[in-house]
Amino acid sequence: MTADTREVIHQADSPYLQVIWHDPVTGRPGFLVIDRLVRGVCSGGLRMRPGCTLSEVAGLASGMTAKEALNYDPAGRYIPLGGAKGGIDFDPRDPAAVDVLRRYLTAVRPYIEQFWTMGEDLGLRQDTIDEVLAELGVRSSIQAIYPLVDDPAKARKRLADAFEISVDGVALDELVGGCGVAEAALAGIEHLNLSQPKAFVQGFGSMGGATARFLARAGVRVAGIADAAGVVANPGGLDVERLLLTRDRFGTVDRDQLRPGDQQLPLSAWLDVEASVLVPAAVSYAIDDAGKVRADLIVEAANMPVTAAAEVQLSERGILIIPDVVANSATNSWWWWTFFGDVEADADAAFGRIRQSMRQLVGRVLNRAEQEATIPRAAAAALAAEASDVISRRFGAARA
Repeated sequence: MTADTREVIHQADSPYLQVIWHDPVTGRPGFLVIDRLVRGVCSGGLRMRPGCTLSEVAGLASGMTAKEALNYDPAGRYIPLGGAKGGIDFDPRDPAAVDVLRRYLTAVRPYIEQFWTMGEDLGLRQDTIDEVLAELGVRSSIQAIYPLVDDPAKARKRLADAFEISVDGVALDELVGGCGVAEAALAGIEHLNLSQPKAFVQGFGSMGGATARFLARAGVRVAGIADAAGVVANPGGLDVERLLLTRDRFGTVDRDQLRPGDQQLPLSAWLDVEASVLVPAAVSYAIDDAGKVRADLIVEAANMPVTAAAEVQLSERGILIIPDVVANSATNSWWWWTFFGDVEADADAAFGRIRQSMRQLVGRVLNRAEQEATIPRAAAAALAAEASDVISRRFGAARA
């Protein structure tokens, strides 16, 4: 197979479509997995990280199918899509990253134009994706969904207006996901009846930073955060707003701006900070050693941050895990609630809808888990399967 060949896999017992791409310049691979199509369209972000694999992207695509199904509201205008995900095995901090991204997007352009609505994920920002697509002459990263709405121009205007909204100096689209994760955490805290909870957030980019902000504003002490440079901790609680103002575009905090009581620790110590609530908001597979976890509650802001083996051990210890398909689904839902007109381009309306929806979803998942004596991930999978069946009967769906 030559360096620029795209290998397409479509077989039984697999996702609907898998595309393997090799960059003709660096030789690094990229992937696109369409897990499921609903009304001919799927939804899922594009990530860039060194070591990204096809199996990782396939797992993320399957998770997107579940997120879409779990947020299905028969009374809403937003009709869930199928799940998909893209991934590029490359370091986003490398000066050549944008060029690699450009070549990848050129290769998968037909899918973006017809089937795959996509946005930012780990290692990539939406504005970077939008700029490259504009250079390529692609109208939008979500143009595949335009035929599914009666008035695409009005829907696009609504979403564009929402992306122009800033809250306390931060773009609304960078806050909605963290609002959802924080609300899931608050629901978990109440479910466990945790007294004076303290949180640790691993990853301080858009998702992790927003989660820390909403937790702090809800009265939860954020005892520590981890970024690429290490750990910043304070048992009495960090000044989250101060740290947010010092971040660079990769979510790294300026250490010169820390307060006297803030401690700096190596990145390897991120599980050593005492906290009852742990929010992994960075890379996949970050928690692979259950023995190091001291929290009572884990809320998965990142995609697949806890390995399957670790999850079994943590659950046996009675540690509650609110899975990624639930906790971090607000970003995706907010895009489509806004686009389809379930919420207007308004920050208060967005946060209100997210909080209400997340509370209901977490409640359904935890109740199902208790009723069936299983873990929340299994309960979420069962609920997603039931919703997917309803969606398939109503709208049709395609899967291998």
